[in-house]
Amino acid sequence: MTISTTSFNFVREVVRAESAIVLEPGKEYLVESRLLPLARQAGHPDVDAYVGELSTRRNPGALKLVVEALTTNETSWFRDSDPFTALRQSIFPTLAKTRSHREIRVWAAACSSGQEPYSILMTAQDTPELAGWKIDMLATDLSQEMLDKAKAGEYSQLEVNRGLPATTMVRHFERSGLNWKINPALAAQVQFRQLNLVRPFPPMGKFDIVFLRNVLIYFDLATKRDILRRVRQVMAPDGHLFLGAAEMTMGVDDAWERVPAGRSSVYKVREEQPTCAR
Repeated sequence: MTISTTSFNFVREVVRAESAIVLEPGKEYLVESRLLPLARQAGHPDVDAYVGELSTRRNPGALKLVVEALTTNETSWFRDSDPFTALRQSIFPTLAKTRSHREIRVWAAACSSGQEPYSILMTAQDTPELAGWKIDMLATDLSQEMLDKAKAGEYSQLEVNRGLPATTMVRHFERSGLNWKINPALAAQVQFRQLNLVRPFPPMGKFDIVFLRNVLIYFDLATKRDILRRVRQVMAPDGHLFLGAAEMTMGVDDAWERVPAGRSSVYKVREEQPTCAR
């Protein structure tokens, strides 16, 4: 059964109001597949019946579950690989020459179930120039459920198979029943915090590296521009921003410039802000 237009439009409005994520027409299959488990858990035969009850009662807790179900994205270890190669071979060594306090601050925004921040930390450990350094890692996400999973640091065999080299798994994980659990020393380096990117950021300090990958593609132009403007405000003057392969700042926020980094690229705040920047 396909979700009705009325139900789909209601879900679209809720998701956009809470997260600014735009569910375009054609995403009905995604809405139905993500909400069907919630519908069955609530005792409804299908998604339409579930959404019908939601639209009538508008229970905040139930609506929050809907938003989390539809804003949780697939992830993997060392996703796309090139950004992590750039970290190890270029970005980390460069920062090691300029940070006399031997500490690097990293923000993994939209960290989902934790693979990204843990991959960054593993990469730091594989960078000789950072031996003995502290990586101050903040990992945030809209979904508290994903943050809880990330903080637990426990993954199924299927999850560890997605991008994690066997040698890396042996070094950084230990068996936990049928699953694999991240090394406690590595997990302890990450501070997990719930954060909605479309709302004002809490006090965060300045970051040397920000991973904001495969997130902006879900927002409209005005929201992308606002997020990038606020990210600029929490960047160190020589900080590095990583975006997804399908994302760019050109035509969105021209206060950023794209800089090659190995086979990848990063974005840095221009030293001289263009007069058209907002």
